[in-house]
Amino acid sequence: MRIDRMLSIVVMLLNRNRISARELSEKFEVSIRTIYRDIDAINLAGIPIISYSGNNGGFGIIENYKIDHQLLTFNDMCTILSTLKGVNTTFEDRELDAAIEKIKSLVPRDKTDNLDLYLQQIVIDILPWGYTKAQKERIKTIQKSIINNNLLKFNYKNTKGEDSIREIEPITLVFKGYAWYLFSYCCLKNDYRVFRLSRMKNIIILKETFIRKNISYQDYMKYDITDDRIVPIILKFSSEVRVRVEDYFEEEEIEYKKDGEMIVKISYPEDQWVYSFILSFGENVEVIKPEHIRNIIQEKAKKIIKNYNPDIMLSHEESKIK
Repeated sequence: MRIDRMLSIVVMLLNRNRISARELSEKFEVSIRTIYRDIDAINLAGIPIISYSGNNGGFGIIENYKIDHQLLTFNDMCTILSTLKGVNTTFEDRELDAAIEKIKSLVPRDKTDNLDLYLQQIVIDILPWGYTKAQKERIKTIQKSIINNNLLKFNYKNTKGEDSIREIEPITLVFKGYAWYLFSYCCLKNDYRVFRLSRMKNIIILKETFIRKNISYQDYMKYDITDDRIVPIILKFSSEVRVRVEDYFEEEEIEYKKDGEMIVKISYPEDQWVYSFILSFGENVEVIKPEHIRNIIQEKAKKIIKNYNPDIMLSHEESKIK
């Protein structure tokens, strides 16, 4: 778009003494005549641009007109660029690419080498290992529906394995923990829901549009985590998983025993994720409290054992039946 190109030209001129029409035309892939028309339009907008002739000629903004564009420090720009580049590994968005280029153009020439080194030293990559092209396309489809306020239709399987067809008003894409989720208003349930993207199949963008409701993901989660699903949990871990325990839990949540075991006290919403999380530590974790979660994990462990040894009974009741 022309307005984006003109804004980029102004940003580049603010950062550099002068730049040639040819360099601008090559950068934006337009003709030199188009660049001259853009420069005229910028002048008409009140930004005084001077044309310099000769071998070192080009365009520049009158020196006493220039604003202080160093409101952002070099470290600020490096941090912003690292974050934007990390986000764009998922979205591959042209507008984000343009924003990255605009910020890069603000970096003084004598620091571009330092910028390249910084971007090599710190990489933000929010994609899980093994992320596929199909998964990226799913995110881009959902992002498009959010931007254009289009309803989405898809097949969904919940944590209980139940299938349903959903029509939703997509609101916010959320990357949490190690997976992508979609915060939305569900037309089937007439309420707000958070859907895990990996369970969404056959996604279709519908022609119908909607008016975005006045609630944010942060508002929803603030309400959701204060409900009665929050339960205090006490877990005992063996020393073999100390590094992993310290990855997941805060220092004040961990009590270290002399024999190397660790007691962790936390409060989580009780759902299938909590059970799966506890089971992911295998034989290196024991639920101390509450008793009902201890029993749930015990029964799940018995079922796991039965998968490998069908002759083992799952419960006392089953043994009586057999």
